Amino acid sequence: MYRILVCDDEREIVEIIRIYLEEEGYEVLCCYDGKEALDVLARETVHLLILDVMMPKMDGLTVARTIRKTNPLPILFLSARTQDTDKIIGLNAGGDDYITKPFNPLELTARVRSSLRRYTKLGGLEQTDAIGTGDLTIDDVKKEVRVNGRLIRLTPLEYNILYFLTSHKGQVFSIPQLYEQVWHEPFDGAEKKVVVHISHIRDKIEIDPKNPMYLKIVWGLGYKIEDFERDRPRSTV
Repeated sequence: MYRILVCDDEREIVEIIRIYLEEEGYEVLCCYDGKEALDVLARETVHLLILDVMMPKMDGLTVARTIRKTNPLPILFLSARTQDTDKIIGLNAGGDDYITKPFNPLELTARVRSSLRRYTKLGGLEQTDAIGTGDLTIDDVKKEVRVNGRLIRLTPLEYNILYFLTSHKGQVFSIPQLYEQVWHEPFDGAEKKVVVHISHIRDKIEIDPKNPMYLKIVWGLGYKIEDFERDRPRSTV
């Protein structure tokens, strides 16, 4: 059974989410401020965190940044802030998804299922012990990514994007194609969501993210992982 931690200072919202998630068969833990969330995560096994942005004692963005130092569990932000900039800030803080208030509880549970599916498997991709290119290697059994032997810490969503692209190294995928393959849902036009995660991956795996060796953009077409066993095409940067 998956265990989900719900953290929001509005107790009525926490209770509504708890009811819907328990009806889906999840075990639900509840807390009401950021520091309490960190305390729960320190002593309990949690598979997904639903986290409000604006909370007393410690806000959700600070909580997410703290968690990301050691824990790759999926984080789903819940917030009354609806601007694109707010969503980008949430993703930059380590969130895997962002839902605005007021929300549809059925949509929330669907997002939870989708995030857990991405967290536990890549859905339809062939699972192998190790894949890679150049000095980049991915061990899909251990869920470990290394560059030049150095362990790279990725979120589950970042891992899934990198694994998918590396499984098809040399092939170019547009943003809609990437979204549908990794998120396992129809593309919703949220290009910035994909771009932000690509940027995070580059920051972690590249020596110089502005001049990447591995995760390349093919202008006007999309993204790919460089295949070092082939000649590099001139159109990439």
